[in-house]
Amino acid sequence: MSTSPEHQAAVDGGPWLFSPDRPTAVRTSSLFLPEAVLFDRDGTLVEDIPYNGDPELLRPMPGARAAVAAARSFGLAVGVVSNQSGVARGLLSREHVEAVRRRVDSMFGLFDVWAVCPHGPADGCGCRKPAPGLVLAACERLGADPVRTVVIGDIGSDMAAAAAAGARGVLVPTPVTLRAEVRGAAETAPDLLAAVSAVLPAGARAGGAR
Repeated sequence: MSTSPEHQAAVDGGPWLFSPDRPTAVRTSSLFLPEAVLFDRDGTLVEDIPYNGDPELLRPMPGARAAVAAARSFGLAVGVVSNQSGVARGLLSREHVEAVRRRVDSMFGLFDVWAVCPHGPADGCGCRKPAPGLVLAACERLGADPVRTVVIGDIGSDMAAAAAAGARGVLVPTPVTLRAEVRGAAETAPDLLAAVSAVLPAGARAGGAR
């Protein structure tokens, strides 16, 4: 296990939170809309490259830009919740994580919050998905009620984290999603735009968003 300064600070301080310089807050007051949509990063927003610290390798997943734009078009706060155990394994530094974050923000527009778990499986933290800590930390930063928050991801730990936090989870399977994870998901969608549409009230679908 790495004993780098980044890893020790992560163990001591919990999840890393990043947000714009301007204050972030829930923007919608409609009781029929979620207050926030939190996206997993790897395999959901961008192609999954294990322990990637190189912004130049990032490629958006199909429909990801449209899905994020659709959520924003309805006034929803949007954020990212991501496990990055490469920090604990000594493969990534905080600078790597921040460089990738900045690149994703440049591709999709500025997210209202990022909550990143830099721990490894053996660290016993409360934020590494499937634990609820990332979702709860992001909601707290946004001022969003977890019960009115949606988590969209591609694997079972994303859904488990959502459920543990009291949030709604929508699984968007990819070729790496296990069949058991699909069977165990309370809700699935064929793609990211469909996932966002599914959490909007009838008559307010995001299908026309680009």
